[in-house]
Amino acid sequence: MSENQNLLAEQRRALILDEVRRRGGVRVNELTRKLGVSDMTVRRDLDALARQGVLEKVHGGAVPVMEASTHEPGFEAKSGLELTAKEDIAKAAAQLVTPGSAIALSGGTTTYALAHHLVDLPDLTVVTNSVRVADVFHVAQRTSGPRQGAATVVLTGGVRTPSDSLVGPVADQAIAALHFDVLFLGVHGISAEAGLSTPNLAEAETNRRLVQSARRVVVVADHTKWGVVGLSSFAALEQVDTLVTDAGLPGAARAEISDHLRRLVVAGEPDEDADI
Repeated sequence: MSENQNLLAEQRRALILDEVRRRGGVRVNELTRKLGVSDMTVRRDLDALARQGVLEKVHGGAVPVMEASTHEPGFEAKSGLELTAKEDIAKAAAQLVTPGSAIALSGGTTTYALAHHLVDLPDLTVVTNSVRVADVFHVAQRTSGPRQGAATVVLTGGVRTPSDSLVGPVADQAIAALHFDVLFLGVHGISAEAGLSTPNLAEAETNRRLVQSARRVVVVADHTKWGVVGLSSFAALEQVDTLVTDAGLPGAARAEISDHLRRLVVAGEPDEDADI
């Protein structure tokens, strides 16, 4: 981690979190030297990260939160985290959608943010297993009234999870009979070893069906998802065409991800593969 006094707060906190996860813990005085900032700034960053629940403060430093791989936060708990990053990712991902295409949106707070940027795109067919995502389109159509080119939304049935996704045999059967141009997939965790993972076994199976039914798979995940491993893996990184993430993703993670994926899109940065 190189010293840089001009790092934005979100970038600095992403570097701190990466260091904590990589080393299993850091001390405040180490971070002040590496980041080139004051002791007070580091402590404020640690406070902010601790409030997000991604690390635990200890005397003189911080350690990772040892969260059970089966723990699944609810939608409301996740919706308040990394708001700026999710909005940036949603805007970048929306640029990948072609009017008139058939797309799928999985459950998750980032796909929920993306849905808001797609409501005015004409002639979309949207398949989703997210109650929240479906609501975005339904509310938009009620507000604007009947209009030509409004999205056709298909909500799968199934059993509702804490993150307001519909999963299980009913959802799986509905998805298996469909074919999407592009799947936009939110994830609980992503890593080189475990690929894409979730703490919910039924959701893992439903996500597998979504991946199998898509011509292209686009994962939308902020930088805090890197290195997180849930109970069940449902896809390898090689099955993902594109990852859309935010500028907080450290350089080492970008390099590792690029070894597995065809395209990495970092919101707010030039997309070198935009014409692919």
